Amino acid sequence: MKQGQYSFKTNHKKGVILVAPLNWGLGHATRCIPIIQKLLKRGFQVVIASDKAALTLLKKEFPQLPAEELPPYNITYTKNPRWFKWRLMAQIPNIVKVMRSEAKATQSLIKKYGITGIISDNRFGVRHIGVPSVFITHQIQVLSGWSTFITSWLHQRIIRRFDQCWVPDYEGKDALSGDLSHDPDFKFPTYYFGPISRMKKQKLDSVIDVLILLSGPEPQRGILEEIMRNKFKNHPKKVVMVCGVVQDTQTREVVDGIEIHNFLTSSVLEALINQSKLVIARSGYTTVMDLAKTKTPAFFIPTPGQYEQEYLAQRLSQNLIAPYCGQTEFDPILLKQLDSYEGWPVGAQKEKLSTLFGVFQGK
Repeated sequence: MKQGQYSFKTNHKKGVILVAPLNWGLGHATRCIPIIQKLLKRGFQVVIASDKAALTLLKKEFPQLPAEELPPYNITYTKNPRWFKWRLMAQIPNIVKVMRSEAKATQSLIKKYGITGIISDNRFGVRHIGVPSVFITHQIQVLSGWSTFITSWLHQRIIRRFDQCWVPDYEGKDALSGDLSHDPDFKFPTYYFGPISRMKKQKLDSVIDVLILLSGPEPQRGILEEIMRNKFKNHPKKVVMVCGVVQDTQTREVVDGIEIHNFLTSSVLEALINQSKLVIARSGYTTVMDLAKTKTPAFFIPTPGQYEQEYLAQRLSQNLIAPYCGQTEFDPILLKQLDSYEGWPVGAQKEKLSTLFGVFQGK
C-alpha cells in the first residue's frame, strides 16, 4: 500500500468505492443509503463523502465507514418563487468554482484510500479520469420552463464527463419520473436500474393519521414547517411531523398537539411511514420513491418555483396516484381528495442495481 493510503481492517479485493451525494435537502443522501448497503453486501469497501446535513446523516447511518467532507455548494433558494430560476443562474460561477475544488478533493481521496470506483450523486466535480466514475441522476432533462433546452444541455454536458450515467427509475412507460429521466437525443452509456429506497413495506397498525415529512433547502423548508404548524395546531387526529433538520442529537417534542421530530434515522422513519394513514411531503423524487415502496397514500406540496417537483406532482395527480396543491393553497380539508385516487401502482420491473457494479471491476 502506498504512503498516505487508508488501511482498511478487512479485505477489499473487490475495490474501494467513493460514494458522494449532493447536499441539497436530504434526498440525494438518503437514496445513496441502499446503494451503500448493496456495495457492502457485495464485498466492496465504501468511503462516504459529502458536506453538512447530508454527510451528518450518512455518518449516523454508517458510523463504521470512513467519511470525508467535500466543499459545499451552498445553493440557496428565494422566498419568492418568481426569482428561483434567476437565483440559481446567479450561482453558476460559484458552482463552477466548487466543481474545481471537488476535483482536487477527489484526487486526494483517491490517494488516501486507494479508491477504485466513484459514484457521484449529482456532485459535478467528483470524478477522475483514471478511476471508473458513475453519475447518478433522474434528470436527463432538467425542466426549467422556457430555458429547459439550455439547462438540459448543460446538465448532459456535465454527465458526459463521467464514464456512465445511472438512473434510479424504470425505463419506458413505467417510469416514475416521466420525461425527466428520458431524452431520446441523449447518446451516452445510460443504465436504468429501477427506483431505489431505504424504506421497506411493513405490515404495521395505522396509528398515525397524518405524517408530515419536511425536506429541502431553506428558506422554503422552514416556510412549509410554519404553514403545517398553523394548519394542524390542536388537530383532533394524531399528527406527527419530521422536520428534516439533521443535528447532532435527535429531539422529540409535542407542540400544540403535534408530535415533532427534528430528524429520524432510516429504521425509525420507515416504521413511522408504515404506521401512517397518509403522508404530506414535498414531491422530491427520493420521497416519491420512498412512498412508492411503502405504498403509503400521499399528498404532495411541491417546492414553489422548482419545476422538477411541480412536474412530478402534476404527473402523479394525472395518473391518479396522489393529489397535490400549491404551498399557499394548502388546507387539511384538501386531504379528502385522496378518496378519489387509486394510489401507488405495483412496480412492473425489478430493481437491478447490483448488476451495474461490474464497471468497477473492469466488466
